[in-house]
Amino acid sequence: MSYEVKSQILGFEKMMQVEISEIDEMFATMHDIDNKDISFTMVNPYTLREYSFDVPTDVRILLEIKEDSNISVYNITLIQNPLENSTINFLAPIVVNNDNKKIAQVVLNKERHPDFGMAEAIASFK
Repeated sequence: MSYEVKSQILGFEKMMQVEISEIDEMFATMHDIDNKDISFTMVNPYTLREYSFDVPTDVRILLEIKEDSNISVYNITLIQNPLENSTINFLAPIVVNNDNKKIAQVVLNKERHPDFGMAEAIASFK
């Protein structure tokens, strides 16, 4: 399914349209529609841990999030071999409004979210 990127993905400022495909309940992929060489593996954080944060007002406005919006959250994962060595960035979630097909990356403040890391190993969530 195709989504419009409403705020820049860190380091990938030219990414404007992406396709998100769920692999299973835990993993999904995100591909840049205009550059097939750019793709990310993402994880549904709720399959691993307690994960909550407030979506900033500016992102809520960009994504047109309402009280009853169908929202998904993903975290970009750096896949390693073996898989247990892969790391997850919990400080920069991807927020998806499934109702209007818009996404944005939120950068969380480490001081407000001390339990979230930028490179947490999947192995630590067994």
